[in-house]
Amino acid sequence: MTKIRVLDPDTVNQIAAGEVVERPASVVKELLENAIDAGATSILIDVSSDLAGITKVRVTDNGEGMTPEEAVLAFHPHATSKIRDIADLSAIRTLGFRGEALASIAAVAEVTLITRQRGAAALAGTRVLVRGGEVMEKSEVGAPEGTTVTVERLFYNTPARRKFLKSRNTELAHLYGVVENLALAHGEVAFRMVHNGKERMATQRSGGLLNAIAGLYGADLARTLVPVEARLPFLRISGYVSRPSESRGNPSQVFISINGRSITSRPIAAAVREGYGTLLPKDRYPVAFIELSIDTDLVDVNVHPTKREVRLSREREILPAVSAAVEEALATHDLAREAPAEPVQQQISPAEPQQARAPTAGEPEAAYTAGHRELALSDKQLRRTETEGRENLLPAMEPVGQVAATYIVAEGTDGTLYLVDQHAAHERILYEQVVEQRDAGAGSQELIMPVVLSLPPKDSAALRDAMPLLLGEGFVVEEFGRDTFAVRAVPAALGAIEGPETVRETIADLLSDTSRTTPNRREAVTCIVACRGAVKAGAHLTHDQQKRLLAQLARTKTPWTCPHGRPTVVAFDRRKLDGIFRRV
Repeated sequence: MTKIRVLDPDTVNQIAAGEVVERPASVVKELLENAIDAGATSILIDVSSDLAGITKVRVTDNGEGMTPEEAVLAFHPHATSKIRDIADLSAIRTLGFRGEALASIAAVAEVTLITRQRGAAALAGTRVLVRGGEVMEKSEVGAPEGTTVTVERLFYNTPARRKFLKSRNTELAHLYGVVENLALAHGEVAFRMVHNGKERMATQRSGGLLNAIAGLYGADLARTLVPVEARLPFLRISGYVSRPSESRGNPSQVFISINGRSITSRPIAAAVREGYGTLLPKDRYPVAFIELSIDTDLVDVNVHPTKREVRLSREREILPAVSAAVEEALATHDLAREAPAEPVQQQISPAEPQQARAPTAGEPEAAYTAGHRELALSDKQLRRTETEGRENLLPAMEPVGQVAATYIVAEGTDGTLYLVDQHAAHERILYEQVVEQRDAGAGSQELIMPVVLSLPPKDSAALRDAMPLLLGEGFVVEEFGRDTFAVRAVPAALGAIEGPETVRETIADLLSDTSRTTPNRREAVTCIVACRGAVKAGAHLTHDQQKRLLAQLARTKTPWTCPHGRPTVVAFDRRKLDGIFRRV
């Protein structure tokens, strides 16, 4: 008997669906892209869930709709109206083109499609019920122009896939992220999202990118953004970037779209960051919303099952153009000027270009204040991490000064020169203290004034999911209204909170994609708390503070590296120093 066999169609369809339909957010993404391609100007996303997870997704659009014949044909694998042959891929401008979406979803769920063609003489629409890839029912039904697709019992016939779904709030966060990305890339469409009968998100049609940003991320952020605009013969760059003062600890809020397709691209995100030059410290990232319009024959969209990645044939020209556009936009604005405090109405005006203002005597330049802030360190911040009774694991050393307010220079008793990264060293100290406090079930400090966080729906869902974990780490977070939270207490290791920004930055790090997807999330939370509470590069330390920091580091269990594996201490013994100066 031959060992090679042809798989049956049901198995083939379920395998194919695994590449396209990963979770409920994948379903919403495919349905929204179909609606946009159908010319919809208004889309409603209605999601139902219970404590176990998402139970139903319904997407309704006012697009061109389908005929009764097309409504059934749409569920056939690789049935599409977007292309006719391989040559059409070089000029593709639609979001979908493979004809896989409905067939893949229907292979692993129960799908009901109701549609009526725009401008059709018939008043009745078509209803098609498909379960497990098989058409169960087709009938006439009263319906408005457009299409409604309802998806229920997702993965009912693939229980192994269903077991890999995360908690309800995590799945909702992914779903919100899909809607946010498409709303930013398509300002010509009004998006409205409802969860269990409550509106969670809404954007206006033709409001433009800036108003979409305001609707999703708040008018305060939108008001401070700087517009970016540049043209090349084959490329147009447009969008908005934040002022250096409005930066983040990770690149998760750099949004990029190419020809209306929301994509992930580390090189383009890095090019946006490069445009800031020295306006941002090395560990800070901007908030950016960049739209690229590129000749279609220079873009290959058929390189990833979910179409989130593309390949560019002239990337070496595009990346420098993006950096130059961002740099020019920032250079033509007064970055030191604060945005007006009055509330923003529906139509938002971006910051107006202004002639660069020369700093007055004694006033630091914006580039200096953004990248080289001088920080003060209180003795209280170091006394919090005093640990007695442990063996010193580092050689005896005496501090002699600082370099760039970042590295402590110390001398050993045998003449060895030591360079100590003050942030990495204090991070190691705090990490071990946080672990001890966590294991002992203590370590919170109540804030005098709670820090109020207003978050977009995606981050709100992620924070709700993380609240029990955060409570175990010393954060007391309570809901304070729609997508608003009050942080009432933080881990004691964060030290004296001078302002709400430290709390906001810590929470933002905890909600980042990297932190949420790490295998050991509790460990990631501990590392973030230690990093945020540690003294920063640029903090001037007195001799006594340097000495105390080295003594605390010596009594840790692993003094040679920070929790992320970076070295805390680098040593140059006498022989190495003599060799450097050729005294051997």
